[in-house]
Amino acid sequence: MPLVDCEIDDRGIATVTLRDLATRNALGGQLLDELISHLERLRADDSVRVLVLASADERVFSSGGDLKAFVDDSSAMDKYADLDRFPRLFRLLARLGRPSICAAGGDVLAGAFGLALACDLIVAREGTRFGCPEINVGVFPFMVSALIYRSVPRAKANELMMTGQLITAEEAERLHIVNAVVPAAGFAAEVDRWAGLIASRSPLLMRMGKDALDATRDQPLDAALAYLRGQLALALTTDDLREGVGSFRERRQPRWTGR
Repeated sequence: MPLVDCEIDDRGIATVTLRDLATRNALGGQLLDELISHLERLRADDSVRVLVLASADERVFSSGGDLKAFVDDSSAMDKYADLDRFPRLFRLLARLGRPSICAAGGDVLAGAFGLALACDLIVAREGTRFGCPEINVGVFPFMVSALIYRSVPRAKANELMMTGQLITAEEAERLHIVNAVVPAAGFAAEVDRWAGLIASRSPLLMRMGKDALDATRDQPLDAALAYLRGQLALALTTDDLREGVGSFRERRQPRWTGR
């Protein structure tokens, strides 16, 4: 049975749902392969305007990496090759060409914390916990540390990785790790509201903007400004930018063409 499914609605909202309830959505090889496959298809689908990454388990978004795979009898070289799935997944989300929302309706743990941070936005349900408990079982969050250090203040990042303690959704919001914390009763509706809002924007300018953010994230200031100047100049030639300005002046809803 598939461990991940995908649905696209008529607004261009693609909802990718993790469904391996037996393992609490552990990030094993099959689940990661299916997730990567879905994202690659979505990246090539011009009808998609926003991605929502969700879980079918109401208690856990994902428990993180598959511990069984960490201690199986496969060779060190095979384990090294298998670990390429995580950087591939993180890069795919960065280069998806449209925004991504992590719908954290349950605990976001270990490698899944990195997966959530690789998304552009996180909407969390009240009661959800975030953290890196790997150190509790003799592992360290090696690859996800790159994402944690880019999203979490240094001292708190070290605390999370070195103690294995979890934080609440409310504390994650105070640290600006998540964008919103929502009561359980209104969680699905609020995720849909965020996704619908993003889907209503120009898909062309959103793609250009997201690509620019990815390209300049780690550039020195002067190089970033030079690149962004060129992207803004290119945006000024688009029909969608002219339509956006025109609809604002005429007090009407814009009609995006993607050109």
